[in-house]
Amino acid sequence: MARIEVKGVEDQQKAEGFEQVGKEKEKAEDLTQEPEKKAKEKSPEKVVKKAEEMTKQELLKKLTDSQEEAEKNYDLYTRTYAEMENIKKRGIKEREELAKYANESLIKEILPVLDNLDKAISHAQNDENSPALLEGLELTRDGLMKVLQKAGLNEVGALGKPFDPSFHESVSQQIDDTVAPGHVIMELQKGYLLNGRLVRPSMVVISRGQAPKEEETI
Repeated sequence: MARIEVKGVEDQQKAEGFEQVGKEKEKAEDLTQEPEKKAKEKSPEKVVKKAEEMTKQELLKKLTDSQEEAEKNYDLYTRTYAEMENIKKRGIKEREELAKYANESLIKEILPVLDNLDKAISHAQNDENSPALLEGLELTRDGLMKVLQKAGLNEVGALGKPFDPSFHESVSQQIDDTVAPGHVIMELQKGYLLNGRLVRPSMVVISRGQAPKEEETI
């Protein structure tokens, strides 16, 4: 009988011990959570109002802010798009320029050949005994010039035209009553353009007009 009472006392003590441990555990958890609660109380989260809860003035301000932001984004888009288009156009133009003048150095090497053919044709024209040679030279020059024209080469007009320093190079001036002063009366070497760009200027002689009249002496 005494053993049963002792056992009951022990069980009661154990239960009280478990209960005390549980209370201490809850107290520790409360102490741990208390700083977090205080922090939340000190720094409350920003409350976002719904559209239904906003006043008319707040709605108008929000609408104005949204419109301003939309305009800024659209302006940034248009400027970026324009810049990209300009870069694209510059790239296309650079490629076109490169293609136009890719053969410039080669054409410059061929120009002396044209000059020699012109000289040979001029000599053959003064020789009445070589009509076949003259025809052959003219056909050769015409064929070569057609090939070069396909690449964009053209002659600079000079004879009989006003002197233009952008396309002509003056070698000398001569008195000529039949040609107005400042006009080209002779072309010593042909000039050429490649797709509108000057490759070589024409070497010319310019008219000085009529000779000055001597004053009559009394």
